[in-house]
Amino acid sequence: MKQYPKWRDYLIKRLASDKEEAIGYLDVAFEEYQQDGDMPFLLNGIAYVVEAQGGITELAKRTHMSPDALQKILSSDKALHLDTLCPILNALGCRLSIEPLASENTGSKIISEQQNT
Repeated sequence: MKQYPKWRDYLIKRLASDKEEAIGYLDVAFEEYQQDGDMPFLLNGIAYVVEAQGGITELAKRTHMSPDALQKILSSDKALHLDTLCPILNALGCRLSIEPLASENTGSKIISEQQNT
């Protein structure tokens, strides 16, 4: 019987072999987070790319953070602070950016909803 690789192993291999695909994977993880607020999904996405790029120890060297602190951050379900997220993304070769939403009215709708609460 043929042994098939586990999805996680396949994903890590793909993300390791193609930096653009890894960045695209992170982009999708952030889009999903923006839609449904699923922080564990976002952190898992970041963790997969971290593993594909050498693991926690390598990321710790690039971010000047301790491996234990990074492991705790990526295994948590708590939202990341920008001062933690940005160095991690920079070490992975990408950054956050601001883009307009597909619907220009969405931003004004959100602002008016916040003012009404």
